[in-house]
Amino acid sequence: MTVSFQIFFTLFVQMMKSKADEEDYWNSSKFKAFTFDDEDDEFSTLKESKRTVNSIRCLVEEDDDKEEVEKVSWNGEPVSSKTLLWLLKQMFSIVVSLEKFRSLQDKLLLLDSCVAAHDGNVITAVLIYLKRTLSKEVLFRELEPRQTALSHLIHYLTETRDQRLLLELYTCLTCFCFQLLQYKEHLSIADENKRRDFLKSCLSLPFSPEDSSHVQDHYTLMERQVIIETTDRRAERGEKVERALILNMPLITTLSYCCLYHYSESEGTFSSPLNIRQTFKISEKQFFVTALGARAKLKAWSDVDALFTSRNWLGFTRKKSPLGFQRVVDILQKNSAPTQVLQDYVALVDDAELRITLAQKHKCHDIVINTYRDLKDRQQLLGYRGKVERGSGEERKIDELLNNLQIRWKN
Repeated sequence: MTVSFQIFFTLFVQMMKSKADEEDYWNSSKFKAFTFDDEDDEFSTLKESKRTVNSIRCLVEEDDDKEEVEKVSWNGEPVSSKTLLWLLKQMFSIVVSLEKFRSLQDKLLLLDSCVAAHDGNVITAVLIYLKRTLSKEVLFRELEPRQTALSHLIHYLTETRDQRLLLELYTCLTCFCFQLLQYKEHLSIADENKRRDFLKSCLSLPFSPEDSSHVQDHYTLMERQVIIETTDRRAERGEKVERALILNMPLITTLSYCCLYHYSESEGTFSSPLNIRQTFKISEKQFFVTALGARAKLKAWSDVDALFTSRNWLGFTRKKSPLGFQRVVDILQKNSAPTQVLQDYVALVDDAELRITLAQKHKCHDIVINTYRDLKDRQQLLGYRGKVERGSGEERKIDELLNNLQIRWKN
């Protein structure tokens, strides 16, 4: 079965299912309406069925596709393009239609699926629906990055001689290209203040709402970078350490810089990491990873520990992380965290086998020993005894566990 037919066959079944549910009582009822003549009733039913068959045949005969009628009862074999087009004509002419796709997200997902199926006729059918149900501004904006669908729409408008809409489409695309070229002009401006002022002038360009938001964030970030760098340059005059430059750097680089040099500042300052996070709507996970890497790089282990500390409504504290503790251990290890720091987070890995693997890798012997004890795996504990240093505290701890008669070992 072709992908394009899968899309519309699934749609056909879903739309018809709801209609079938409504009529389920009448189709399955044991009672029949009273008639004076049963024979006449059967004859009228027969005539109605015949009329229905003839109406379907007429649909097919319009395109000389009589031979395709048998293929509508799909049995899993590939269906021809003619049959698909015939099915589409029924879908657009009766209750079964694309009206099921109401939200913009659903409509675009349908379009992308049709493009992936490489069926031009189906793509055009969906574009006709989008043309009818979306504003021109939204349709043109969404088609601009979808070049395949855009070329199909241009071809369709050319074939149907819709010169007015075709002209509007070309005007919109030309305007978009002009705006993009003008926006990219800031890359050639060397002076930071002039570049910032140029970006400010770009805010008035008629971008789409999404693109306007991007340009606004870009200008705000550069404005923030200029303020931070100017302030830090003044402070460096009395310092021996030279800080990295952040001008024209990405947002996450700027956040990392602020986590390195301005971590303890209040949220009201421009260089505060919390202020950066709030201004640019950085996700909790992205902020956490960036802050963790920066504080670990400075070996500020108390700050690292504070990132994980969470207090519940009863006042108890526990370590909580928006990313897996295995990833946390990797970040700490790359920043040369000592064993006593690593073992606190290795111990928080949920999966026992993974926890043992990480503990062995980072020589967190206590975690390995405690995990084998909790698993009551005497053989593994006995084998691990040969991997620790002789006469060490770990060896004595293993011997105490092996000689403990209160533990019910499983092997």
